Amino acid sequence: MSTVVETDVLIVGSGPAGASAALALSTYGVPNIVVTRYASLADTPRAHITNQRTMEVLRDLGVEQEVVAQATPQHLMGNTTFCTSLAGEELGRVRSWGNDPLVQAEHELASPTRMCDMPQHLMEPVLVNAAVARGTRLRFETEYLSHTQDADGVTATVRDRLRGDTYEIRAKYLIGADGGRSRVAADAGLPMGGQMGVAGSINIVFEADLAKYTAHRPSTLYWVLAPGATVGGIGAGLVRCVRPWNEWLIVWGYDVTAGAPDLTTEYAESVVRKLVGDDDIPVTIKSSSAWTVNEMYAERYANGRVFCAGDAVHRHPPSNGLGSNTSVQDAYNLAWKLRLVLDGTAHPRLLDSYTAERAPIGRQVVTRANQSIRETAPVFEALDGLSPQTPEQLWANIAARKDSTEAAGKQRAELREAIAFKAYEFNAHGVDLNQRYTSGAIVPDGTPDPGFARDPELHHQPSSRPGARLPHAWITSGSRTLSTLDTVGRGRFTLLTGIGGEDWVRAASAQDLPVATVVIGPGQEYEDPYGDWARLSEISDAGALLVRPDGFVAFRHASAAPDAGELLADALRTVLGHA
Repeated sequence: MSTVVETDVLIVGSGPAGASAALALSTYGVPNIVVTRYASLADTPRAHITNQRTMEVLRDLGVEQEVVAQATPQHLMGNTTFCTSLAGEELGRVRSWGNDPLVQAEHELASPTRMCDMPQHLMEPVLVNAAVARGTRLRFETEYLSHTQDADGVTATVRDRLRGDTYEIRAKYLIGADGGRSRVAADAGLPMGGQMGVAGSINIVFEADLAKYTAHRPSTLYWVLAPGATVGGIGAGLVRCVRPWNEWLIVWGYDVTAGAPDLTTEYAESVVRKLVGDDDIPVTIKSSSAWTVNEMYAERYANGRVFCAGDAVHRHPPSNGLGSNTSVQDAYNLAWKLRLVLDGTAHPRLLDSYTAERAPIGRQVVTRANQSIRETAPVFEALDGLSPQTPEQLWANIAARKDSTEAAGKQRAELREAIAFKAYEFNAHGVDLNQRYTSGAIVPDGTPDPGFARDPELHHQPSSRPGARLPHAWITSGSRTLSTLDTVGRGRFTLLTGIGGEDWVRAASAQDLPVATVVIGPGQEYEDPYGDWARLSEISDAGALLVRPDGFVAFRHASAAPDAGELLADALRTVLGHA
């Protein structure tokens, strides 16, 4: 009989969610094993947009600079172009991914990080290599088969795909990060809403030197309005830059009811030629694959000691670039909670907050991503390109917008408006950063929720309310300039206060759980030379914010408190599930 392998946490899947969970857990000193049925990490670009919140997570986990070194920087991402082909006629552009001057200012004010384009086949090695270096045990070609759980842990049966034999891994907790067809989620019986397979898409990865069509309008995405572009898929043909300007990925739709076409090299090259619009440029097809557009989300992310993250619990198209970002953030939310439960600091009921906090986010991103597909239709409508017609008629409609007629003027205005409205896909800064948690791991402060002054999908609104991410402000410590976000995290709770907050500092030092303290003010360890923190903190100098290891505010008290010790102790008991 084979020996049972033991660990604290077993992670099934090495994609963004699984790799991030492993990295966070190993950073916190929690023994973990990752198993993946595949022989390698991702070998295609797949997910790529990496938003500011995810970069903040990677900053805290110590790999931000490795990502920045390999990623396409933000300034090369943002001339999202609508055209008839790369070599054809341009219909309009959207300044995207924070490259609109006004949106760029909001990005600068919101975070110490910058979003970037980091293809998944480059991102996964950064996460996994760091996780393994810090203690994760990784097993390739090891397929999860099933699990059983009891009061003390989870026993998973896995199969070594090289030897063909099965063995058991005994863990205290299991994380299913095994993608959109998650066996772990199915075995755990997680209830799902929505549906799978609502449309069909094809990915074609290819190499070609397209600099002459793209370098003057650098972008991550080029949308092609060609005959057939509205069939299935994500609303239009898409040419995506993987590496400027010679590695690319095309997304093209197919009728999901008829099934995927035969993905021969000849078929793939014909699609590439259609979207590029230049038959003379040498093209090398690297891979092609079919997938379906999904609109499904889990209503619950856990069952007992089994937790799921990433595409296992939110399945949606790549619109808005939300998939890998939400996956990384799921893992980051869960990891610190597992660590505190495993070392006995927190009650297991702390883990209930994972579903309470992340499931609403997952549902939101599934809805937003699919809505973004539907919001492509008005671009075609402006060109009368949705009704069945010949290619010649579509080209005639496109050409007609140049006429000096009232009808053409209306068409031009409608097209401009339709393209500009795609800001909800390409500049949804609020979707990225306006997450607000409500759970047992958050202590309300009794103040009314002020809501959002502007569109919460387009605009980030910082807040120090319990349940919000700690606002970013530049502060100083001696000759160093750092973000308020740099003072928190690292797996610990942090209390922020100012001059007059001595009672809060003493209260923090008196807790059984280590709580770091950050005092901001003139002559203190940290100073606020621009006055930004005084404006954003929404508390008096003598007030206090208790920030969780994931950078979210757990407790807020606006002023000094003689009973600070009791208030802070009660807040920690509540957050840790002991109340």
